Amino acid sequence: QVQLVESGGGLVQAGGSLRLSCKASGNIYSINSMGWYRQAPGQQRELVATISRGGSRDYADSVKGRFTISSDNAKNTVFLQMDSLKPEDTAVYYCNFLGRVYGGFAVNSWGQGTQVTVSS
Repeated sequence: QVQLVESGGGLVQAGGSLRLSCKASGNIYSINSMGWYRQAPGQQRELVATISRGGSRDYADSVKGRFTISSDNAKNTVFLQMDSLKPEDTAVYYCNFLGRVYGGFAVNSWGQGTQVTVSS
């Protein structure tokens, strides 16, 4: 019902930057929030950053001051600007959507994931 298409991952050296994008499409009625989570090998998936429709932002302590989440509400797209990247940021990054589709059903959707690798 809601499809998420991510882009922007890749390989970068420590201290470098990457920008992730995620566009939501489908039978969207409303969006509560969109965000990014990540999962490193052998680790649980963890919150990176979320942004509500009204613009409220939440960040993991480990990325505060280095990552910035933003959105283009007209295009149902969320971005994650990642600066001063560290090797420990290496993970698969997943886009997340919380909202409702027409018909009133609540939806919690995930993207397919995009790999971010930071070399030392």
